Amino acid sequence: MINRPLYIEKIMAYTDTPFVKVLTGVRRCGKSTILKMIMEKLQTERGISADQIVSMRFDSMEYEDMTAKQMFEAVKAKLSENKKTYVFLDEVQEIKGWEKVVNSLASDYDVDLYVTGSNSRMMSSEISTYLTGRYVSFRIFPLSFEEYLTFRREYTEVKDVHAELADYIRLGGFPATHLRDYSQDEVYTIVRDIYNSTIFSDIVRRNQIRKVDQLERVVKYTFSNVGNTFSAKSISDYLKSEHRKIDNETVYSYLEKLEKAYLLHRCSRYDLQGKEILKTQEKFYLADTALRYSVLGYNPDSVASSLENVVYLELCRRGYEVNIGKTADGEVDFVAQRQGEKLYVQVTQEIRSEKTERREYDRLLEIKDNYPKYVLRTDEFAGGNYEGIKSMHVADFLLSKEY
Repeated sequence: MINRPLYIEKIMAYTDTPFVKVLTGVRRCGKSTILKMIMEKLQTERGISADQIVSMRFDSMEYEDMTAKQMFEAVKAKLSENKKTYVFLDEVQEIKGWEKVVNSLASDYDVDLYVTGSNSRMMSSEISTYLTGRYVSFRIFPLSFEEYLTFRREYTEVKDVHAELADYIRLGGFPATHLRDYSQDEVYTIVRDIYNSTIFSDIVRRNQIRKVDQLERVVKYTFSNVGNTFSAKSISDYLKSEHRKIDNETVYSYLEKLEKAYLLHRCSRYDLQGKEILKTQEKFYLADTALRYSVLGYNPDSVASSLENVVYLELCRRGYEVNIGKTADGEVDFVAQRQGEKLYVQVTQEIRSEKTERREYDRLLEIKDNYPKYVLRTDEFAGGNYEGIKSMHVADFLLSKEY
């Protein structure tokens, strides 16, 4: 197990508090391993004995068809009689009514609770009803670029970080793909399995979707159009042009389900003049860039949008709310806001001409405030300052501690 302090420290700050710790994120992003690390730290650093720790994983066949009542009885039977019990419930979304179980345990027993799930319905009205004000949630992402380099150093010699970025974009950040030196094909086989289990377990089976081929066409359209603005109508029109009839509502419903399974992240447009979120022509980014390549095959032409994808995820990882910025004459790739802080980011693979360079900088110069502004690129000339706008290599930005 390779340590992921970014999450461990944040979560353990709430150990022995009355809050239920809820970890969510796409399948195989490392939630279960983080739970194991917390269990280990409780024993080695806080002197908690093994008999005070209860761990159950509900996507195991052992718990198939279990009811909420049975879940409650099973957990209750394992609790310590005269000491606090540290309870770790993994993939709880498999049990219908798990919220009531967690609420009862938190209310009536001396427990410190940690739960994980791979579906955002975990954060739906049910959890709000039963655990109002009594839980803290943590969004877990696949490996950041910095974590990816840490994993790589365990089994191979790490190259220059600019060269490593190219591999990170192709291979993505699912921890399971970086436990040893897998080939690109082996990585994509692992990621395809993650994709298939998410599509079929979290979306098709859970929502009883009958037209699976229709869903997969919508998935492929969104994966192909990462970083492009589109709407449910755009997808519907495209599929109709291929003689595949599908209405806008169905497309919208599929997109929502893909979001709830954390495969897709919706990025809305923000009007920088009107200071409001716009409801049309959103962009979608993937939970991990390797998802695109494992499903559609690797294509060098997609690198520019994958760069955007990794920057978007890094901003989210650092707690920013991220939107596309709409200016009077165009768009800024990202407007990121966090507790009174704000920054603007343009991402471009490389700047080939003075005209292109002016375009990237002019969009940011239109914004007349003093918040930090960045142009991120991957060419050898990345670096320096232009009228207060900082130019950086994407790899350096991902590793930077300045924002």
